[in-house]
Amino acid sequence: MNKRIEILQEKMQEKGIDLLMVQSRPHVFYLTGFDADPHERLLGMVIPKQGDAKLICPAMEVNQIQALFNRTHITGYSDTEDPWAMLFSQLPKEAGVIALEDNIPWSRYQKWHAQYPDADFQSSDPILSGMRLIKSPDELAIMEEAALLADRGIEAGIKALKEGVTEMEVIAQIEYTLKKAGVKEMSFSTMTLFGEKCGDPHGKPGERSLKKGDAVLFDLGVEWKGYTSDMTRTFFFDHATDEQIAIYETVLEAHEKAVALCKPGQEIAALDQAARQVIENAGYGSYFPHRIGHGIGIEVHEFPSLNDQNKDPLKEGTTFTIEPGIYIPNQAGVRIEDEILITGSGCRPLNQFPKELQIVAPRD
Repeated sequence: MNKRIEILQEKMQEKGIDLLMVQSRPHVFYLTGFDADPHERLLGMVIPKQGDAKLICPAMEVNQIQALFNRTHITGYSDTEDPWAMLFSQLPKEAGVIALEDNIPWSRYQKWHAQYPDADFQSSDPILSGMRLIKSPDELAIMEEAALLADRGIEAGIKALKEGVTEMEVIAQIEYTLKKAGVKEMSFSTMTLFGEKCGDPHGKPGERSLKKGDAVLFDLGVEWKGYTSDMTRTFFFDHATDEQIAIYETVLEAHEKAVALCKPGQEIAALDQAARQVIENAGYGSYFPHRIGHGIGIEVHEFPSLNDQNKDPLKEGTTFTIEPGIYIPNQAGVRIEDEILITGSGCRPLNQFPKELQIVAPRD
């Protein structure tokens, strides 16, 4: 973690930033290794362009943080103390340029502006997102574990399928299986959709029961050692119609066309365009309403955005999803999603679960 702070300070010096504060959960974890939700309380770290960082946190968190990250000054505060006054008392009286995260509450920005009324405030997100874009070998090892746990979740979902079972009952079985494997949190609300409900990209699971001929869409991921996974698979229960098969094969071809382009230097927009062209050629263009994918790492959705306007080149060590889909509202839907790692010569998926069309046989 000290190395990351050193790299951050080098970038701050290049850009003329005097102070930079991280206070969002993902960025605090990235720089310290400590992961916790402080709720409304302040938990953050101020990094100067030179010298030691200052970390402030609720007193109840001090012991855990020191066990992980004891190489900077840590200040704990009680619920009756003013953490901002304690923090600012440790910082220089003047600062020309201060970088803050984009998503901080307005009230917190006002604290900074009141303390440094003449400062130039900038976004720290380009620097931090750029650092997090390229995953280290240690990060990738954890992400592969998280991806394989997502595979296990899909397997558990398939085993839970039987005529009459509800979407929520299947989700319960998936999450029970993963909890037994040591997963503490899912990276987002697990999605299991049956039949016509698959026609909504972000459909809401409920009490819909499974019938023969239904499509079954699973979208799930886990949070594992501070990193996330995200994958989608679509199956058919008992049998599939010709139209269902045609939709599935179109989505699979779109997925494969996008993945085939994944290599260092490739313009990101080309991935979305290649997948979209396949779907449009099959006559389903208006039923693919979202981008081809998103970055993934500490957060399940992070930099970069894989859309048809993004001209940035892919870089070795970047991880993201490829997830084309076709969704016909109130009728049918298919999505296939893998996590992809850009390697030195191309790419490889982090998920291992097969993508070929599968029909799940009913069981007692």
